[in-house]
Amino acid sequence: MIRVCSLTDLDDRKPAAFEVGDEHTPVLLVRDGDRVHALRDLCSHAEVSLSEGEVTRRGVECWLHGSCFDLSTGRPSSPPATEPVDVFAVELRGGDVYVDVTTTTN
Repeated sequence: MIRVCSLTDLDDRKPAAFEVGDEHTPVLLVRDGDRVHALRDLCSHAEVSLSEGEVTRRGVECWLHGSCFDLSTGRPSSPPATEPVDVFAVELRGGDVYVDVTTTTN
């Protein structure tokens, strides 16, 4: 797990982009109350940054073609994307956000 930011650095339901770890993995963080979601910050359809989109009730919406990805699973809920994006494990420790970019789920 790598410390990415403080929980207070994240606005509720607003995407935030970070590069995490030695490989500078692009990570999108979304705070939802006391929970934080971490997804690969790269649309599986158009390979653009998802953090430039917005968070809707269905997930994070890609700004380019409108595909929406579930914050918990990374699965697309609308076309044109058909492949999920990677989801990373998140831990909150003492008000800080830690992400594991070495293991993905989706």
